[in-house]
Amino acid sequence: MVDFELASPAFGDGDPIPREYGYTERNVNPPLRVSGVPEGTASLALVVDDPDAAEPAGKVWDHWLVWNLPPDTAEIPEDWEPSSVGAVEGQNDFGETGYGGPNPPDREHTYEFRLYALDTTLDVRAGAGRDEFEDAATGHLVASASLSGTYAP
Repeated sequence: MVDFELASPAFGDGDPIPREYGYTERNVNPPLRVSGVPEGTASLALVVDDPDAAEPAGKVWDHWLVWNLPPDTAEIPEDWEPSSVGAVEGQNDFGETGYGGPNPPDREHTYEFRLYALDTTLDVRAGAGRDEFEDAATGHLVASASLSGTYAP
């Protein structure tokens, strides 16, 4: 069995995220690759956040929330439109629906990309926030995979 994994051809785990994916640059999502989705997965969800923002912003900063990706998703292309596969995007902490790239205010931050395999699809409206997403996903986790990258101002 292949382990559930999330990777990117644009950067390795723990490596710098290329500048073009930053909020003040092109502000498009980096390409991602998914492998080893476990049996029993009904949908996938992706959360991209910045735990290092807790000090300057007073909270973990949400950069991208996407749910109801098909379980056979093997690739998320650069500058992806989730609605093209029926996935739903939530509101990030920039107050926008969709991807908001890295934008650290003070120093290099580590950004976490987490992919969740869920045993259901979520009945959560587009533009919902992280709390609503997490409430709906609670109790439905099959497995998770993660990738991290760094970005400096």
